[in-house]
Amino acid sequence: MIIPTEPIGSIPRPGYLIDAMGAHGAGRLDDAGLAQAMDQAVAETVAAMEATGSPVITDGEQSKPSFATYPLAGLGALAPDGVVIPFEDGHTRQLPRLTAGPFRYTTYSGAYVTAAKRHASRPVKQAVIAPSAISLIYPQDGIDGYSRDAFIADLVNECEKDIRSAFEAGADSVQIDFTEGRLCCKLDPSRGLLKNFVALNNTVLERFSEADRGRIGVHTCPGGDQDSTHSADVDYAELLPDLFAINAGRFFVQMASEADRPRVLDIIARERRAGQMVFVGVTDPIDPGVESAEEVCERILEAAKHLGTDALGATDDCGFSPFGDDVSTARDTAFAKIRARVEGAKLAGERLG
Repeated sequence: MIIPTEPIGSIPRPGYLIDAMGAHGAGRLDDAGLAQAMDQAVAETVAAMEATGSPVITDGEQSKPSFATYPLAGLGALAPDGVVIPFEDGHTRQLPRLTAGPFRYTTYSGAYVTAAKRHASRPVKQAVIAPSAISLIYPQDGIDGYSRDAFIADLVNECEKDIRSAFEAGADSVQIDFTEGRLCCKLDPSRGLLKNFVALNNTVLERFSEADRGRIGVHTCPGGDQDSTHSADVDYAELLPDLFAINAGRFFVQMASEADRPRVLDIIARERRAGQMVFVGVTDPIDPGVESAEEVCERILEAAKHLGTDALGATDDCGFSPFGDDVSTARDTAFAKIRARVEGAKLAGERLG
């Protein structure tokens, strides 16, 4: 039996790339110099990920400033004082605030796929940011001459274009990062905000065929940045019923770091719909220890007891460096964890077979 296994996305950037990004931002390095550093990092990351045996690879998001803000890089109509996301260790991340319309992406994910495929010999998966996350840049007090409805219409168009650009560039699959899903249950316990987010994401997905939606996945986790999270204290029971209402074919669910995995797996078994494949997290990017293949195997076997094997896969709990400046995990550690996941999935398949 083969247990499918895929990465989530990001890999810690090498020091020279972080330095190049800083120098470019300060005006000390030109665009060509930055592009050269990015291409080198992508080539090295793709090669290292393929060396783990991973059947599906990503570019490690090496050239993204962050998983959330890549479509906004260089956009002029932004102010820095947007929504603040607090993490459990006290640090924060802040989104920009849109100041004028019409809203357009500055970068589409197809460009990342094209760059990765120059170096890849295996199928390339592309992560994109959820429209619900980008919707947070619109200010609560509105924008003169540019209504929220007009912004949402533009946002839906841009998100559709982003996903299509990845497929057109040759992506094997697309993953929508929906890490704000669990967080919004914390911000609004009534789950009204969550339901609005799900409806917005479905507005984009309904523009795709059933076959395309089978190649589109949704990733959920409690956030992972600098070895901390923003919503791990939120009960998965608050999120999962609405999560599986998203009309996607694949779901990538943080699980390795979950305190009571059997309980959550039972919720997934109850709430997922026919045809929805679930990739459970079997490695924890926040834990500095590297899981063994046997540990990964046991986590997959545990999931199989609750979910069966017909629509079961294995993944990492989260990306290893969703924000470009996060170096809390070493690159070697990230690749060692991926290798353990690949070997553990193979072992689990042998035992289940």
